[in-house]
Amino acid sequence: MSNPEPDAPVSRGSRLEPRPAAGYAGDITPQEAWDLLGDVPDATLVDVRTDGEWRTIGVPDVSSLEKRVVFAEWVHADGRPNPAFLEELKAGLGATGGPVVFLCRSGQRSIGAARLATSAGIAPSYNVVEGFEGPAGPDGVRNHSGWKVRELPWTEAGA
Repeated sequence: MSNPEPDAPVSRGSRLEPRPAAGYAGDITPQEAWDLLGDVPDATLVDVRTDGEWRTIGVPDVSSLEKRVVFAEWVHADGRPNPAFLEELKAGLGATGGPVVFLCRSGQRSIGAARLATSAGIAPSYNVVEGFEGPAGPDGVRNHSGWKVRELPWTEAGA
């Protein structure tokens, strides 16, 4: 399988090859995250965006995989770190023990969440590059990459 981006992770069936990262299992694309969630029964998706983002932008939908998303704010809406993040994460994960896939808006905040989870023994922990909406493009709009643009299942805010 050819890979158009030399640093991008490669997914070969159920074998995941994440892009290496310091302090966590690695970076994966939104599609690889979806594939991992579908292939590994105890894999969990954790959305670390803020409550306001969940309510106004929408959320990933993994119900077709017979799973649920764990929601745990990495930071509060005002940018302050959530001191209860690790407790909320552990409560949301329960005793699954499988791979954990972290998602934020653009793939930046979720790096910190994946690192903290790994340091707390929650592993393997992956970061979804591009996040839910992707980084802003040259036009300042977030509609060039990410979970939503890749047409992975999601639910609109207020739905």
